[in-house]
Amino acid sequence: MGTKARKASKKAITRASSQFPYSDSKTASADFLPLEGHPLRDLPETKPQQSKATVLYIGRIPHGFYEKEMEAYFKQFGAIKRLRIARNKKTGKSKHFGFIEFENPQVAEVVADCMHNYLLFEHLLQVHIIPPEHVHPKLWRGFNYKYMPVDYVQFERQRHKVRTLEEHKKLVEKILKQDVRRRKRIEASGIDYECPEIVGSVQPAPKKIKFDED
Repeated sequence: MGTKARKASKKAITRASSQFPYSDSKTASADFLPLEGHPLRDLPETKPQQSKATVLYIGRIPHGFYEKEMEAYFKQFGAIKRLRIARNKKTGKSKHFGFIEFENPQVAEVVADCMHNYLLFEHLLQVHIIPPEHVHPKLWRGFNYKYMPVDYVQFERQRHKVRTLEEHKKLVEKILKQDVRRRKRIEASGIDYECPEIVGSVQPAPKKIKFDED
């Protein structure tokens, strides 16, 4: 940057500064005096927003701590609206997590603070608040359903019921027809194979017991 350019920049600065009137400290302070005769405006108080979440997620639920036990335990904090434990649809066994809903959101916050990482039957409970917008609409469908365990003994009895003699004969005839068709397919394919006989196809004749006549 040459001397001519420096002189030109200095002249531009002086011209720009001459456009604004000079004001000392007294006049400058007078320009920013507060207004008199007007009351101060009260700003609205900002209150912290209260949470409206009432649904809690409870994880790592121990074995034996089911619906009745949960209701009896968490009822000490406040009124419970609904609760459910996730269960297997086939066996009905607990999946060790569930959901509980309180009527008061403040109670839900207290439970989440107190019961998170609470040691219960050698399990650390995981309790978290679920925001209302994240609660699934089908979460409480069938929450009051009482699971009835399957009687597998009765189920096996019906599946392995004792057949009558006529039912057994029909079953044997069906098996023999299938065996004949299988033998024909083996012979048609040119395979030399002797199929074993089906055991039980022939019912033994009842023995006649003779009594000695005196």
